[in-house]
Amino acid sequence: MIMHCFQHKCKANHAACYDKKITIRNDIDLTKRRGSDTLPRVMAKVPVIQLRKGHAVNYNGDICIVRESQLKTPPRMASYVQMTIRSIASKKDYNLRLTSNDFLEGVMLTREEMEFSYVDGMGYHFLNTDTYEDVCVSEDIIEPVKDYLIEGETYVVMFTDEVPCSIELPAAITMEVAEAPEGVKGNSANNVYKSATMSTGLVVQVPLFINAGQKISVKTEDGTYLGRVND
Repeated sequence: MIMHCFQHKCKANHAACYDKKITIRNDIDLTKRRGSDTLPRVMAKVPVIQLRKGHAVNYNGDICIVRESQLKTPPRMASYVQMTIRSIASKKDYNLRLTSNDFLEGVMLTREEMEFSYVDGMGYHFLNTDTYEDVCVSEDIIEPVKDYLIEGETYVVMFTDEVPCSIELPAAITMEVAEAPEGVKGNSANNVYKSATMSTGLVVQVPLFINAGQKISVKTEDGTYLGRVND
């Protein structure tokens, strides 16, 4: 087994911003599959309104991951983008307020499907089931998705310069209910909810008829209940 544990040391050149009219696109893709023969570390100037959570950017020579990005349109004022990015090397957060015409330099990410294996003192371990390569990811990168990690499940690990920088979740995931207050017998109402704790520690609002030991589908974008899953 090959094992890597990363300290996240990445640097790149400063990104320039340009003031010009742009067209909004939703199909931007700054990712390629890891191990491809064509993996240039492409640096493209990307309009900030096209950047999404999980994208990588070069900010003042520091490779950062977009944590949050919101387009604000206050009345009688110019629109702007409120963005939080985190440095891969220093773990420092930058809170940016950018005009909707600004650009940042995008960093090409590579992606690899890996199985979440286990946690130890070094970090969270993911396994490539084809090559048996083990990649250890630090807790600060895992933190935003920690409550959705289930041993044996497959996730997409994102890399920049062969260093893991973020985890991409599936749109929905099946989770087991560890704790839930007893529902009222015969009550199958779908519009009344209670708090239930998943096996990972995530708390989800579920219908009254959901009980401990059952499995449910959860939307990973916001942690909402999607439905009961039958074995």
